[in-house]
Amino acid sequence: MRSFTSLALLLLLSACASTPSNTSNVCSMFEERRSWFSAAQKAEQRWNIPVPVTMAFINQESGFRARAKPARTRILWIFPGPRPSNAYGYAQALDSTWTEYKNAAGSWSASRSNFADAVDFVAWYNHNSVQANGIARNDAYNLYLAYHEGNGGFRRRSYEGKGWLLDVARNVQNTAKRYETQLQGCEQELGRNWLQRLLF
Repeated sequence: MRSFTSLALLLLLSACASTPSNTSNVCSMFEERRSWFSAAQKAEQRWNIPVPVTMAFINQESGFRARAKPARTRILWIFPGPRPSNAYGYAQALDSTWTEYKNAAGSWSASRSNFADAVDFVAWYNHNSVQANGIARNDAYNLYLAYHEGNGGFRRRSYEGKGWLLDVARNVQNTAKRYETQLQGCEQELGRNWLQRLLF
């Protein structure tokens, strides 16, 4: 009995830690992870950043992997070296920025590997970018540049000359637009509780 219980717990934890089966479709992800839809909505209500934008950021940063870390550098092209930063989790938040978020948002027990905390963090950071740099709340392109370079770096236009980063920001913008279109077709259905879904 104990071994069966342990196996069931292990399978449950594995399911929680696994990525959704179709990360290119936000409706599919939210159908698979109903708690994610609720968390993303709460983050939007708290920080006034659209759900498609926060989801596009997480898609880019971690591919929706809870314990994602930057790839290690290579020594002599063979041996694994140190990681380029201490970024971690769904949002690839740095230690220092995560601490700032916990202090500012009052989320003392927040974890970077918890989706609800990570999506709230992304919305919080983007809210700060809107306030600090006057970026439109649905402008995923410029919000991502500020997310990557920091709001000070964005003001200094430190992204100029980084063609690879501008390409990534365009990709985030395109993903946000795709998610927005998809969500328009499923948001009402996702908002129904289990009884409403059963009856209708």
